[in-house]
Amino acid sequence: MGENTVKLKVKKKSQAGDIWRRFLKNKTAVFGLIVFSLIMLVVLLADVIVSYDSALTQNIMDRLQSPSAAHWFGTDNFGRDIFARIIHGSRNSLLVGIGAVAIGITVGGLLGSIAGFYGGKIDSVIGRIMDTIMSIPLMLLVLSLVTALGNSLINVLLAMMIANIPQYVRIVRAAILSVVGQDYIEAARACGTSNLKIIVKHVIPNAIGPIIVQATMAVGTMILNAAGISFLGMGIQPPTPEWGAMLNEGKQFMTMYPYIVVFPGIAIGLTALALNLMGDGLRDALDPKLKD
Repeated sequence: MGENTVKLKVKKKSQAGDIWRRFLKNKTAVFGLIVFSLIMLVVLLADVIVSYDSALTQNIMDRLQSPSAAHWFGTDNFGRDIFARIIHGSRNSLLVGIGAVAIGITVGGLLGSIAGFYGGKIDSVIGRIMDTIMSIPLMLLVLSLVTALGNSLINVLLAMMIANIPQYVRIVRAAILSVVGQDYIEAARACGTSNLKIIVKHVIPNAIGPIIVQATMAVGTMILNAAGISFLGMGIQPPTPEWGAMLNEGKQFMTMYPYIVVFPGIAIGLTALALNLMGDGLRDALDPKLKD
């Protein structure tokens, strides 16, 4: 028994190592990983890089200053330092993106597991509810929910999470259906293992590949959607720094002072690009057809 356990652990480590090596061979995916790691470092060290007060302090005498040694990215129409606002705005933008995906995976993964594992009427009911949600365009659904709940970080996160659930229900359900009839599942049932334990310990781990890939790419999409909502004035409200809100505030000055929207736009685009490159690399690394 002990020898079999050791062999299983070695096999899992070997599989993880193979996936990691295939990922490292994809140069664009590695570039995406490096960029996203740097962005996460900025999020973690935001208070060390520049004080939060610099992102909020208004100084009309310094309004609309071009990039300089004093203000690296210039100042906005209220005299606030754009560099400081981008640094601290990264926390809110990534919180919405990562938070919406994480909660969506948790809730959607559970519902998808139940639908795929049990099937029948349960599958039909969950499927119809998810189809109803997916029939509404994502941005329209999110805007409607934010309008109903109110403009705040928590409500934007909640709206994005609700809109994000159906795709994970479908992905997890499809993955579950591909493994639920396997011999090891039947063996676990024959041993008296509970359905919940089978789902958590056997089914979900074997269906995790597509979920990871989709989650990685979805974070970038959620960040873009959150920025779009804030750009429309329906998301995170000023003076809280957030990249989309910065675009909304600066759009009326972009003709004469383009740097006001260029820098937050670059931050949004670079983050979304890095996450999509990582997602592509993970998809290729996890695809058994692409093994060397």
